[in-house]
Amino acid sequence: MGFQINNGVLTKYIKEQEEAEVVIPHSVTKIGERAFAGCKFLKKVTIPDSVTEIGDFSFLNCENLASVTIPDSVTKIGKSAFCNCTFLTSVTIPNSVTEIEEWAFGGCKSLASVTIPASVTKIGCYAFKGCTSLASVTIPDSVTKIEIGTFENCKSLTSVTIPDSVTEIGCIAFMGCKSLTSITIPDSVIEIDTRAFKDCTSLKI
Repeated sequence: MGFQINNGVLTKYIKEQEEAEVVIPHSVTKIGERAFAGCKFLKKVTIPDSVTEIGDFSFLNCENLASVTIPDSVTKIGKSAFCNCTFLTSVTIPNSVTEIEEWAFGGCKSLASVTIPASVTKIGCYAFKGCTSLASVTIPDSVTKIEIGTFENCKSLTSVTIPDSVTEIGCIAFMGCKSLTSITIPDSVIEIDTRAFKDCTSLKI
């Protein structure tokens, strides 16, 4: 396997063959934009604890990526970082992460469980849109807003815990969550934007 690394940033992964497993070297501090994008044969990635940021689109469309361990050195997961990793079944986000950017896990259709730690203060727009296998999620009390489309079309989502730190639920935040049967909205919420719960056909509030 080959890597292009500039000043600690892994800018590009150069596959020498159709490798299923990749171990990123300890000299890397950031996985750069689109570094692994479109590596369709990639199934497992080991990220070292030298990495502090997973950049935008870094694993976009890695359709067969089923296993990734995010070390507790990482503070930010970039835009569309794991978008359309359709075989990814679970992910543990360490309590070092403060930001999950927009579309970070969008379209991860096999993602059945995710742990969002209390360190996270921002979950971006559409971060989990189309995670059709995701059954439950707990939003930590460090989050103040559920952004636009964050959980849109999470069709298997049956339960959500919204903490009393949240003041706003964004437009189409839970739209199309057809299996969502109940949700408790805390008194702290002062604004629910348009269509936040549109097409939640099983929902009883």
